[in-house]
Amino acid sequence: MTHPSLAAAVDQVTPTIIAVADQLWDFAEIAYTEIRSSALLKQVLQEHGFTITHATVGELETAFVAEYGTGTPIIGILAEYDALPGLGNTADPVPTPRPDGQTNGHGCGHNLIGAGALGAALALQAVLHAEQLPGTLRLYGTPAEEGGMGKVLMAQTGVFHDLDACLHWHPAHLAGTFTLKTTANAKLKIEFHGRTAHAGISPWLGRSALHAAELFAHGVNLMREHLEPTARVHYIYTQAGEAANIVAEYAALQLAVRDATVAQVQQAATWIEQIAAGAALATQTRSTTTVQARVHDLLSNTPLAERAYTHLQQLMPISYTDAELAFAHAIQQALHVPQQGMNTEVFFPQEIPIGGSTDVGDVSKITPTMGIAVQSLPLGVSLHTWAATACHGTSIGHKAAITAAHTLALLGYDLLTDAGLRAAARADFEQRMHGSRYEISPPAPLPVAASIADDTDALGKTFSETV
Repeated sequence: MTHPSLAAAVDQVTPTIIAVADQLWDFAEIAYTEIRSSALLKQVLQEHGFTITHATVGELETAFVAEYGTGTPIIGILAEYDALPGLGNTADPVPTPRPDGQTNGHGCGHNLIGAGALGAALALQAVLHAEQLPGTLRLYGTPAEEGGMGKVLMAQTGVFHDLDACLHWHPAHLAGTFTLKTTANAKLKIEFHGRTAHAGISPWLGRSALHAAELFAHGVNLMREHLEPTARVHYIYTQAGEAANIVAEYAALQLAVRDATVAQVQQAATWIEQIAAGAALATQTRSTTTVQARVHDLLSNTPLAERAYTHLQQLMPISYTDAELAFAHAIQQALHVPQQGMNTEVFFPQEIPIGGSTDVGDVSKITPTMGIAVQSLPLGVSLHTWAATACHGTSIGHKAAITAAHTLALLGYDLLTDAGLRAAARADFEQRMHGSRYEISPPAPLPVAASIADDTDALGKTFSETV
């Protein structure tokens, strides 16, 4: 099921894919700040005949929708382009700070996602134009996948709801269909508010927000024993006081809770907020919990996965130069993992659950959705590391983006021209949704008993009045 015209179109846009991947890698803009990254993608799309139908989406200044064609069917492709904080590195197989001082980095390869999705859209657009095919092709610029919920906020505006199908891809250490079951996820900000005092002269006048944070973290770690194996909870302290001789009046943590479904995440998150309220009560401080992001688990689609797998098999394996394999071995050596080079197999995971999350999950609950993974990393190299940032700035990463562009273009062409595939994908989607519908609503405060927080606050006021 090769398509010579599409292959030629991908070849034609390959220089653009590489240039955009490198420019996004250089920008390395983190969630919600991707001003230059989104502007670059919009500029290239407009130069190739796309219309920017939404220069922003809702309140997201770095989200956009670009469109080519008219009528139905309507096929979407998702582009991501946000980086991660603290993962800046040069494109070298050793930990090396960037000369420009940039500390952000594309440790998850979203520069490649954006460039590969763009390449797929441009190649597919060229063929649609040449063949005068009916239908609409959309590229969605989706910011803030890392630790955010860009696609969730976009979904609230309804921009995905008329799609016949939606496609995506992600860099990895292997190639295969995205028939994985990702976790639902909620990101929480836990804050504690105490009262400052001189830690040496009169500590009894203070109430330590840091102590509350420490007690809260201990409570979360005790909770872990009673969570199901599908759950993940991880946190960092984002603020823990200013000086050791000052009783900390403010402390904060960022916490992520993941599980197989949104309902299970909600249960754990409610428990976590209760732990925070209890820690505040025990330390005579006050706690607040803010839901910063919430995403759904990913819904698979068998007909689309089978077609994607066929295309991937035809395009694999990727051919690597001696220099690229030497780079792979060098980075494996730096990480003290076996020097096995690059994976060349193609996998079709049978909806294996993984601990990671993605806001693509929300799109997958709206319309039939399928993605692919393409190897951008040597074996043994993890995403979200300096090593991944380095790889994603090299020709190894370029080849992943080009292969992804070709695969998504082929699958997109099938969806635009094959009514049977669209019908099968829709039927599979409806069966998996079991008659339910995606709820479009902003994250609501977690349903913790107000009386706990109110009592804690009242205790603090009463105590301060008696000191």
